[in-house]
Amino acid sequence: MTQDQQTNRFKTKSIPAQTRLANTYYSLLGLHPSASMLEIRRSYRQLSKKYHPDTTNFSAAVAKAKFQQINEAYATLSNPERRSLYDLKIGYSRINVIQAPPEWEQSPAEKWSTTAYLDPTDRPLSSGEIFVLVLLGLTFVGCLCLVLAVAYLRGVPL
Repeated sequence: MTQDQQTNRFKTKSIPAQTRLANTYYSLLGLHPSASMLEIRRSYRQLSKKYHPDTTNFSAAVAKAKFQQINEAYATLSNPERRSLYDLKIGYSRINVIQAPPEWEQSPAEKWSTTAYLDPTDRPLSSGEIFVLVLLGLTFVGCLCLVLAVAYLRGVPL
């Protein structure tokens, strides 16, 4: 596939995505689908102040309808489970899949030879995990000392 064909392929894919996301809860709140929870909350608060039926200059019917839409959007996007289901519904994925160019591909033998770990899930312990293991060891040694002390005081032969 030539460079021009690849460029045209990406251009045609991005146009439907923009139109597909035009009438969503994200566009209603003026956000991109990758917005954080903080951005969603800020946008909701700003728009709810603007369109609240008691504090707006819009007509009561328009303000009420818009305020209900904003509340519905916020209720969906503020709940992580509902948001992920909504993202699936509109066809947005939070997982960015980027493939390496073919010339960067390595054989499986090269991949394993460049790492010090035997398994991809193998990793060094963090300082917090090491601290907890040391505390666990000290607790075990302390319990053994306590058992020996109680046995000695009761006169139980060891």
